[in-house]
Amino acid sequence: MEVERISGLKFHKKQDVAIVGAGMTTFKRRLNETGRELSYLAVKQALEEAGLTIDDIEMVVMGSAPDTFDGFHMKGEYLLDGSGGSNRPYMRVFVGGGTGVFAPIAGYWHVASGLADVCLVVCEEKMSSVHPHPQSAFKYIWDPILDRPLSPNLIWIFALEMRRYMHVHNIKHEDIALVSVKNKANALDHPCAQVAEKITVEDVLNSEPMALPVRRLDVSPPSDGAAALIMVAPHIARQLTDNPVWVTGVGWALDTTWWTNRDLYFPRYVAEAAKMAYRMAHITDPRKEIDVAEPYDPFDYKELHHMEGLGLAKKGEAPILTREGVTQRDGDLPTCPSGGLLGVGNPIAATMGVKACEIYWQLAYRAGKRQVAKEVTTGVCQAWGDLMQVGTVMVMSNKR
Repeated sequence: MEVERISGLKFHKKQDVAIVGAGMTTFKRRLNETGRELSYLAVKQALEEAGLTIDDIEMVVMGSAPDTFDGFHMKGEYLLDGSGGSNRPYMRVFVGGGTGVFAPIAGYWHVASGLADVCLVVCEEKMSSVHPHPQSAFKYIWDPILDRPLSPNLIWIFALEMRRYMHVHNIKHEDIALVSVKNKANALDHPCAQVAEKITVEDVLNSEPMALPVRRLDVSPPSDGAAALIMVAPHIARQLTDNPVWVTGVGWALDTTWWTNRDLYFPRYVAEAAKMAYRMAHITDPRKEIDVAEPYDPFDYKELHHMEGLGLAKKGEAPILTREGVTQRDGDLPTCPSGGLLGVGNPIAATMGVKACEIYWQLAYRAGKRQVAKEVTTGVCQAWGDLMQVGTVMVMSNKR
């Protein structure tokens, strides 16, 4: 790696970044393990897959969302030892649900800059600690003057967004429900899945109403879990594998917290983050150049919403692609082949396991029963968080 020296300072030139290992725990209500233990389990799997030990790790990035979930203030410090961060450079990042892709973006920075040649990225979330339901942790995120007097919760805010999306494009709930049917079926092949099952569109439409049009089977379940990725410099990658997966583009964007001031039918925050990542990855036509995608799907309509933000479908077109089978695992654009949050579970930041980790496994041809039918070269993963305002995007390729 080339190094420049200016006035006694050392500057590392940007280097490529490869992913060589990943791991994740099962996603479910895990009352017997602490967040530290969940982190340890995911890290152990990633190290074994990469053929490394914890002594090989130079730097650790931890991703985790609200401290409230685990019940510890300064949760990043609490998770330090379980994630392998003791006595080495360590940092925590969090942007709500967007953390599942923003954490590996932060790991990418550290390796690309030359600060580390081997960086471990760990994401953890233990939502079952919040009683009576994780939703109660979100009652404090609202503006105390303008929002809180309305006693909002995230379900009915997302119901407004879903209704607006349906209204603008004249989308039927039946077409949206197909996403839940697809993802829960895909999750039957995932060893870590929480709510994998065979369901029908009628099951979704007849499930318990939450905040209409949102019904229970439109929504992913709260979960506990952890996931880990190992990112390395090129010379390390060549020592470990003949087929590394390269990070070719990263992007992120943050929109205003004033959700009332935005037209909710289109996720601009995802579109801006995607533009940044695609520009870096030299992708000009994502619909043709992306082979497999893992958009963030905490609700079934959000997969469609985010496909359009990612440029994988035109505005209003994603439901049509889903109805025509294009997004099936054996389709032209396999989307959420992991089973996504709807099928595997939704432990906020730890969803890195079914987003960034899944794209890595697909491109490394290590996805087992989940491996998509077509040949894959390039994939994209995306996460979304905070108050419908954060977009984080990563593009990967098995070709350098």
